[in-house]
This record gives sequence, C-alpha cells and structure tokens, in this order.
Amino acid sequence: MDDAVIITRTDGVLEIRLNRPEKKNALTRTMYDAMADAFVQVDADPTLRVALLTGTGDTFTSGNDITDFQARAANSREGSASRFLPTVSAMQKPLIAAVNGAAIGVGTTMLMHCDLIIAARSARFIMPFTSLGLVPEAASSLLFPRLLGHQRASALLLLGEPLDAATAHEWGLVNRVVEDAALMQTARDIAHRLASLPPQAVRLTKGLMRHGAIDVAGRMEEELRLFRERLGSPEAAEAFKAFMEKRKPDFSRFA
Repeated sequence: MDDAVIITRTDGVLEIRLNRPEKKNALTRTMYDAMADAFVQVDADPTLRVALLTGTGDTFTSGNDITDFQARAANSREGSASRFLPTVSAMQKPLIAAVNGAAIGVGTTMLMHCDLIIAARSARFIMPFTSLGLVPEAASSLLFPRLLGHQRASALLLLGEPLDAATAHEWGLVNRVVEDAALMQTARDIAHRLASLPPQAVRLTKGLMRHGAIDVAGRMEEELRLFRERLGSPEAAEAFKAFMEKRKPDFSRFA
C-alpha cells in the first residue's frame, strides 16, 4: 500500500497521484491519510506553491474501497475521509485536479474543494450516495446546489445521474476539457503557471474567494453525523450486500 499514493515535486508543484489502477484507484484510509499529509506539506513548505491531484490509469477514483470502508465502519466511528475532507477544504495554497476518467462518490465531491479542475474527455462524474443508502459528504449538499442550482444538483445527488465532461464544463463544474493524452501536460502547465505567480498574492486571493463559502465546516459535520447513522441502517446494509453479491438491491421493504 506504500505506493498507492505517489508524491513527486517539480519546481514548486507537489503532484499527488492515486496509484491503485488495478482497483480503479479505490480509496483506503491509508490513501486518505497520505493525501491529507501531502496537503499539509504543501501549505507548510515555503518552496511549494501548488498541489496537483490526479489518478493513474483510466479512472480518477472509484470512491471508497468497499472492503476497507466496511471494515472501518464496523470498528470505528471515525470515517475514512474524516481527516482528509477538512484538510483539503482548509488548504491555503491552490489545488488543481486533473480528472482522468470516472470520478465516483468522494471522487467528485472532493472536487468542490479544488481551485481549478481540468478534465479529460473521458471523465465522468457520478455520486451514487442515495442508491447506497447514504448521504453525500464534503459539504456537497451545500456547494453543488450553490454552484449548479437546485435542479441540477438534485439530478446528481438524489438520482445519482452521471455527468460527462462536456456537460460538466457547460455547467461550470470544470475549467477545461482536453483530450485524454493532453490532460497531464495541460494540468502541469497550469500548475507551473500558478507556481510562478507571487505566492502571497495567490494565497490571499484564494482565501478571499473561499471566505465566501457559507459554513462549509458546519455542513461537513452535519453530513458526517448523518453519514455515520446511515452506515448502520438496513438500507445501507442491503445496498452493500447487493454490491458484494453483484445483484440489484431491493429497497421495496423499506418505508
């Protein structure tokens, strides 16, 4: 698991690469911790100006690793992403996401805390929380309606409808869509452009924009409380059991 997140640095840019392509970059607690540590490092190191987050292979991330997720949910009240989400939200320096392929669940909600998002044409954004008997996290229940409008956010968060890269760009979720082969060069060019700017001016400008977010920390805490409750619900149990058994879940008996 030591190489499940690869960290490299070049000219003031810290690149964070999710590296479990055989598992579609499904996230474990160890991976969340590695990302959170990297974000802290970026803010603390004066030689680092920008963070760049991406995934290896054809998937940005398929969301939580189900086996790791269920094991931790059964043994701890602390969720896998409980440290990661406040850390990414509180970052003072710019964070760029280069989305290669599918971004599922937290793979999409975490993007609300990135400053610039470059998407490959193959990118897809999917948030299947309700179908798993869960609620969304990362303050997405606040930030998505604010960014996209209530109706569009409802399609994404209630129905779990997938969003392709072109539509995500049209709706303002991503800054740019590029061909898959050009994704990393484009993202790195933007990262180095940001890294060349006056660092304090960049940090202060990001801070001014982020201060406009309405009680993100409070919404994260409310979502986390409900998320923990939902993990122990019969609906979630049926959803996860069906997933593991590779069958369609049956929610007909639930009121």
